[in-house]
Amino acid sequence: MMNKFKSIAERMIGAALEAVDPYRLIKDQITVENDKLTVRDREVDLGKFKNIYVVGAGKASAPMAVALEELLLPKITDGVVVVKYGHSKKTKKIKIVEAGHPIPDKNSLLGTKKILELIDRAGQNDLVFVLLSGGGSALLEMLPGEIELNDLENLNNALLSSGASIDEINTVRKHVSLVKGGQLLSRTNSATVITLILSDVISDPLESIASGPTAPDPTTFSQALSILQKYDLLSKTAPSILNRIKQGIEGKIKETPDENDKIFRRAQNIILGNNLLALKKAREIAVQAGFKSLILTDRINGEVREIAKVLAAVFESSVKNKEPLGSPGCFLLGGEPTVTIKGAGLGGRNQEMVLAMLLYLKNVKQPFYFCSVGTDGTDGPTDAAGAWIDENSFRKTLELNLDPAAFLDENDSYHFFKQTNQHIKTGPTGTNVMDLMIFLF
Repeated sequence: MMNKFKSIAERMIGAALEAVDPYRLIKDQITVENDKLTVRDREVDLGKFKNIYVVGAGKASAPMAVALEELLLPKITDGVVVVKYGHSKKTKKIKIVEAGHPIPDKNSLLGTKKILELIDRAGQNDLVFVLLSGGGSALLEMLPGEIELNDLENLNNALLSSGASIDEINTVRKHVSLVKGGQLLSRTNSATVITLILSDVISDPLESIASGPTAPDPTTFSQALSILQKYDLLSKTAPSILNRIKQGIEGKIKETPDENDKIFRRAQNIILGNNLLALKKAREIAVQAGFKSLILTDRINGEVREIAKVLAAVFESSVKNKEPLGSPGCFLLGGEPTVTIKGAGLGGRNQEMVLAMLLYLKNVKQPFYFCSVGTDGTDGPTDAAGAWIDENSFRKTLELNLDPAAFLDENDSYHFFKQTNQHIKTGPTGTNVMDLMIFLF
């Protein structure tokens, strides 16, 4: 039964990733005919523009650039997109810059500098396409002169290991940046701007995806300071960053542009794909395989261990009471949980989720299969997308003389699943719509 479950889950993952393939999303949703570009129900007259520029950032921005080139290549004047190392694609006119993720590095700054040099040339008669996807917050960055890259690296490391949500992390990021929170749009002068987005954020808030470089920003310097205080990060934050936030609170530095700013009148932000789209396609495969299937949510957030506890309880209720589903059943979830790192191990939130589930389900004898994967193909700083377990996994840990609780306490899920040979490795997928969790029973 496990092999059957595993095979079905692999098909579900493949179908989900295909549904949110950024190249396919652009080719399926954008048409160009007789100088008329149509995105869903929106039409743009390309003939009225002197220049068309393409910029962008994110793990999926390279395949997006390839697709846009195929639609518009003779008309594209120039372009630059910044992608994570190893996520490049071959392009003809749009330049690809590889940079650091999840921590910005020198190439993040270099790539962004090239983008700003390009869009600074844009004027009233020009069109700028901005391609955004998950990872854009790290890959698209320009710092105020008083803040060093090392200061930002330390801040990002502290935020990522604090348990803060992605919205909270991005609120702080936007207020130590010159391009996030609508500020990239302000550099496009009077050009028309169309932003094409693959969402990796729960509920698809424009201000949070890639830190919203072309979207209105409702957050403030005061909120950024409150987040640092909430997670006890003031002592870990460089004086240069704290000073900038303080100056912003005092009104000495202008807040990021909000929805009332007139610059947004010439901008369109269009979401092409998201986590729910991937979940729906995965559900189709499960239903075809004969499973009663339910998408529990596309908005999972919070600590992975708490989520695992609730999900295990839902499964046990299903086994005992056949509610909300009986066997053969399939639960699907998506979102972006968090991990508060306390140990010195290696892992990611998906592997940690599965390891926590192993402990909660260690006494289950009924056949089941659970997996959690990052849709970008990477989970934390590892080469795994995620991991899987079944009803035999806990017995296997005993045979290998492993203590899963000890590995969990050390945040060392990667080395645990390496020994049990239960990693899921997809390699870079070229897309990113947060995480997918599949529970078959």
